[in-house]
Amino acid sequence: MLASLIVTAVVVPLSAAAGPGIPAPRPAALPALTASTLTGIYAANSANAAAAADMAAAHGYAHRAEADREMAAPDRHLLAFDGRGPGQAIEVFGDLADADHVAVLVPGSDTSLDTYPRFRAAAEALHRRLTRTAPKGTRTPVVAWLGYRTPDTISTTALTTDRADQAAPQLREFIRRLRGVARPGATVSLLCHSYGTVVCARAAAHLDIDDLALVGSPGTGADTVTGLRTPARVWAARGEDDWVAEVPHVRTDFFGVTVGFGTDPLSPAFGAHVFAAGKGGHSDYFTPGSVSLTNLARIVLGDTAEVTRA
Repeated sequence: MLASLIVTAVVVPLSAAAGPGIPAPRPAALPALTASTLTGIYAANSANAAAAADMAAAHGYAHRAEADREMAAPDRHLLAFDGRGPGQAIEVFGDLADADHVAVLVPGSDTSLDTYPRFRAAAEALHRRLTRTAPKGTRTPVVAWLGYRTPDTISTTALTTDRADQAAPQLREFIRRLRGVARPGATVSLLCHSYGTVVCARAAAHLDIDDLALVGSPGTGADTVTGLRTPARVWAARGEDDWVAEVPHVRTDFFGVTVGFGTDPLSPAFGAHVFAAGKGGHSDYFTPGSVSLTNLARIVLGDTAEVTRA
């Protein structure tokens, strides 16, 4: 019963993740990430996505071929692209090299290249909000980080930290590289959704970030903010209609496997700064005009006194 409740509460009811067999070229060989190499990196990944589209089409994967072609568009800015299997991509919205504030979004379960438009829409909505509300001349790029293989919708991997443990080193390395390309003094905020909050929690102790926001979280695997071992400000929010409120916030062993993610990040015992997310559901945190998006933008911009509390 516990496992069933966690599955129902944590995962998005969308079953479009790609199987592991979709072929694609190996990722492009890229230079070190610096302000001067960004243009070349974007071009190399665009070319790789175009080649992946051709390969997917040749093998009969029409839906993936279409998704890859969209990724290869000349106006897309891909820091990374891997079209193999479910796929991975890291996309930038805005001017990364000259940023004042950078927001990095980490998605939850069932996010792949085939479902990527939903994740991309969230990043675009945040970027538009930041651009509209930031002081004149302030640069606020957003990075959509699909840098790990997310759990499938209904699977045992959605119930444990295993996939997050695998993803954490990649996230740590990306934030390290990001700090190398962003200008000195730029703030970095990590905004994590659903199972993505577990990924962020597993990486948190080694991340040079200013703010960590957990939205729609089933728990992080840590009992308290102190357990995350991060100097960042830690925020948490849950929409009034988010079914994650029904998840049992426990950890227990099933035949030697730890299932569940422990303390509710919204509980006083956890110790996060709890902010308002309005009436939205599990997929509504980045909806344009929403309370949650407004508060997330304030967190990214450092306007913490303006964040409305739950």
